[in-house]
Amino acid sequence: MQAKTFRLRKRSAWYLKVSQFEASGVTYFMQKPVRTIHFLGICGTAMGAVAAALRDLGYIVSGSDDNVYPPMSTFLLSKGIEISRGFLPENTPAEVDLVVVGNAICRGNPELESILNRKLFYRSLPETIKEFFLQGRTNIVVTGTHGKTTTTSLITRLFCEAGLDPGFLIGGIPKDLGRGASFSNSKYFLIEGDEYDTAFFDKRSKFLHYLPEAVVINNIEFDHADIFSDLEEIKLSFRRLVNIVPSGGFIFVNADDPNCLDVVSNAHTQVCTVGFGESCTRRITQARYLSSGSAFVLDGHPFHLPLIGEFNVRNAAMAISIGLAYGLPLQCIRNALASFGGVTRRQELRGEVNGIKVIDDFGHHPTAIRETIFALRHRYPGQKIWAIFEPRSNTTRRATFQSALPQALKFADTVILAGVARSDQLPPQDRLDPQRVVQTIQESGIPAFYEPQVDDILHRVKPLAKPGDIIVIFSNGAFEGIHHRLLIELAAA
Repeated sequence: MQAKTFRLRKRSAWYLKVSQFEASGVTYFMQKPVRTIHFLGICGTAMGAVAAALRDLGYIVSGSDDNVYPPMSTFLLSKGIEISRGFLPENTPAEVDLVVVGNAICRGNPELESILNRKLFYRSLPETIKEFFLQGRTNIVVTGTHGKTTTTSLITRLFCEAGLDPGFLIGGIPKDLGRGASFSNSKYFLIEGDEYDTAFFDKRSKFLHYLPEAVVINNIEFDHADIFSDLEEIKLSFRRLVNIVPSGGFIFVNADDPNCLDVVSNAHTQVCTVGFGESCTRRITQARYLSSGSAFVLDGHPFHLPLIGEFNVRNAAMAISIGLAYGLPLQCIRNALASFGGVTRRQELRGEVNGIKVIDDFGHHPTAIRETIFALRHRYPGQKIWAIFEPRSNTTRRATFQSALPQALKFADTVILAGVARSDQLPPQDRLDPQRVVQTIQESGIPAFYEPQVDDILHRVKPLAKPGDIIVIFSNGAFEGIHHRLLIELAAA
């Protein structure tokens, strides 16, 4: 039996596949039009954005999730999307053409088990994005262990400034745009490419689904210890990405990172190296880090960026390189960078009380934590910096960074470690020991404390924080609303 597949589009229905089977001289055609779509885990940031975009295209969309709360729940309801709370088998409509399964959904989920037993047609979110929104477009995919969100936001800002109205999907909220996704009719689509796995049934990295014409590789370090066993496995995933960039495309790579250079060594397309080294295709020089932002020169052209730190200069240099490759005017690029408003949860000032600033940062990898502290030293010279860290990511909850975390955190003036999130899900021998991290920092002469609960952290900080102090809170989660709660406590001091 031989199968041939192709796609058709007709009215508002999406014809997923028309398969022609030839057996014994008889030809059979099977068509599966899609009009009704159900999202399993709909309240995730990317899931909700894609669900809303499909609703705008005229599809009938529903979804279910355990975490149904504003602003995503109200946003989806405003689009006319019905949301079911929890994952019950009856939440999936009786008549449904496509189920989109979120990355967080695992076997054993009652609704997923029902979907599998009903033999319904399902796809991952990256596959859905590819099929509905990326085919035939100029897709620019931004990857790397660090800086994906900021770099994608910068590139989007450049393309918007140039009047190109790009589509985009970003893992954060650029303050200039007020949203992390747009599915416009532009030929350009800018997307943050995560190396994390796609779904329970597809362990390839998400970015392999994004049909890239251009790829940015900011940096490569070990992360995601729950799915990668070592750095070489991560590099293999990046090599696979490099291998699908078309010959007429571009790869922009951090030339100062040996891991990045390694994965592009056999690329079949043009490689543009970006960095501080003399041999770079686009070289950064004269970098200066000021309290008002960063200034640098790229290929003889001066730029200013309101963001601070070397990482952000590198992010900006990548964005500039993309802009120049696609013909954006130099002055347009310069104006867009100079007016960039930043991204939520990236060195974001959440408030100031009695002269004490509370800053929110998404950093959860030792390198990102260290570079953020360095950047804040430039922003607030001579001021005391507190670092409060929640081990929450799938890697930092593990002992993987037992040695690296204290080396990064000790650049702060005072350190507080919270308890390991969901610690019961890990055997003790595999779990980060926060008390050992604190002890190591203390041995360096830096005041450090282990406070397992948010209430403990508030009680520790309140009497010790002084006017002029900078308190940066590192977490890739909500951290029980600690930012708002700390501001209230400090106001009452």
